[in-house]
Amino acid sequence: MATTILLVEDTADLAQVIARELEAAGYRVVVAGDGLAALDAHTREHPALVILDWMLPRMDGLDVLRRLRQIAPTPVLMLTARSEEIDRVLGLEVGADDYLTKPFSMRELIARVHAMLRRDEIIRQTLSADRAAGGAPLRRGALYLDPQAHLATLDGEALDLSPTEFALLHLLLRSPGRAFSRAYLLDTVWQEEYIGGDRSVDNAVLRLRKKLGSLGDAIETVWGIGYRLRPEGQG
Repeated sequence: MATTILLVEDTADLAQVIARELEAAGYRVVVAGDGLAALDAHTREHPALVILDWMLPRMDGLDVLRRLRQIAPTPVLMLTARSEEIDRVLGLEVGADDYLTKPFSMRELIARVHAMLRRDEIIRQTLSADRAAGGAPLRRGALYLDPQAHLATLDGEALDLSPTEFALLHLLLRSPGRAFSRAYLLDTVWQEEYIGGDRSVDNAVLRLRKKLGSLGDAIETVWGIGYRLRPEGQG
């Protein structure tokens, strides 16, 4: 079955050209000509990716993007005639995954679509693997964690961890040295979508560090990304 892409573009001629090129590349394309129609089509079609024009009638692209980010993690490629950096940054901060400034070549558009879908599939596979990871007990110095028994101890004393803190610690212990983004942690541990400004991950890490005592220092902040557990023997 062909992958469905939702194209939201109110300029009929441009929408026709983009749809034709995407279909030639093997995709199924659903076209919406305004913001409200885009939201309806997204609910109905559950597309794998949305190509979203910034300037739209009835509801502009930025508002559509905000609404989409409240209901789904669907990758979004924004099309914009706005070349100012502040506009591009605003779109990315609201939740766009990538953007193209008009005018653009169809070759570049198709390449961006291929790359975004490939990246999304890799993320889904990694998430699935992390969520289905084995349940073998893990040790880190005086720290012991048994996911099957849902038990974590430090120096032989049981740690009072919330389910979220336990899952976060389990993920970090399984992959020492691996940097996890806040968005990835929220998606994996909380199974919710990260929205810029959400402090859930930071607050959970802060609580976990305190409960782990001196071992909590091994949970390092990776600036601009998120967190990792420092491998044993380092630092």
